[in-house]
Amino acid sequence: MRTLPVLIYDGDCAFCTSSVLFVERHVRPRCEITPWQFADLDSLGTTSERAEYELLWVTPTGVTHGGAQAVAKLLMSAGRGWAVPGALLAMPPLRWIAHGVYRLIANNRQRMPGGTPACALPADRRPAPGATSSHA
Repeated sequence: MRTLPVLIYDGDCAFCTSSVLFVERHVRPRCEITPWQFADLDSLGTTSERAEYELLWVTPTGVTHGGAQAVAKLLMSAGRGWAVPGALLAMPPLRWIAHGVYRLIANNRQRMPGGTPACALPADRRPAPGATSSHA
């Protein structure tokens, strides 16, 4: 049985990867962090479709929180000054606002700093790593 929660993100998305690197360096949540492409999603009780759609926080007991609530959980797990904004994001009405902001960012991640056009594509339509495009 796992003792730490698992944060699952889209490792093919440059914006997502940059965001996770920032979180690892500065927020330091108490969890395992893994791209969904390398995670055993079945054992974590989730699917690739859900992992492509949103950031996931899976508790050791198997409860999954997605999107803005995954962000809230990771902030709360970090403690220190991060726990307060995490707790606020979990409470209405900020919870509802956070969900809308999360969806806006997630739906436009290819336009975010560090994002690439591949971030907008479903995983099965993304170019293979190192592949070149004929469209310049």
